Amino acid sequence: MLVMAFNGSPRKKWNTATMLEHALDGAASNGADTELVHLADLHYSGCTSCFACKRIGGRSYGTCSVEDDLSPLLERVEESADAIILATPIYFMAETGMMRNLMERLLFPYLTYSDGPNIFPREMQVGLIYTMNMKEEQAGDLFFDTRAALNEEIFHAVFGHTESVMSFETLQFDDYAKYETSIFDAGAKAKRREEVFPVDCERAFAMGARLARKT
Repeated sequence: MLVMAFNGSPRKKWNTATMLEHALDGAASNGADTELVHLADLHYSGCTSCFACKRIGGRSYGTCSVEDDLSPLLERVEESADAIILATPIYFMAETGMMRNLMERLLFPYLTYSDGPNIFPREMQVGLIYTMNMKEEQAGDLFFDTRAALNEEIFHAVFGHTESVMSFETLQFDDYAKYETSIFDAGAKAKRREEVFPVDCERAFAMGARLARKT
């Protein structure tokens, strides 16, 4: 049983990566082998709109024809992974650019422009983790909840069971006094990091454990 995880944050030791590591620990607690990929280490592009993945009878039908650092990982997802977990901070109400590029390359080859089913060869479990500075009650006003629901729907359509964990009001810096951040209460941020973020990490652990049980 293999669970592959993709960190869509440029940081390898902060909120998103920490929650992702807890999710992998949860998967490992149910006997899964785990693999963590930091997208910031890779050189790759998003979809190039070549449509080779849609060309009937073409050698790349159903697979992404772009060749770069992401290519072997996409191949491992298709051939070996029983579950995948994608984690990203939210920038401008959306996943990071590097995560979006992964999503385009991961999802589009398996989506069809016909009435038939999508063409990923089997069921696979998917977990999505989001970390963000906004408050939970702002998610609806800023339409992020709609975007997250759409992401979940697309992943479900391609792969099967998909679930999400969100962490709100995350701590951005160790020392807020060093940055222009007057709209934030640094003390409240630190308190939430101490009291609430561990709970969010527990939720990520539980999700990883569930995904591994479902495989």
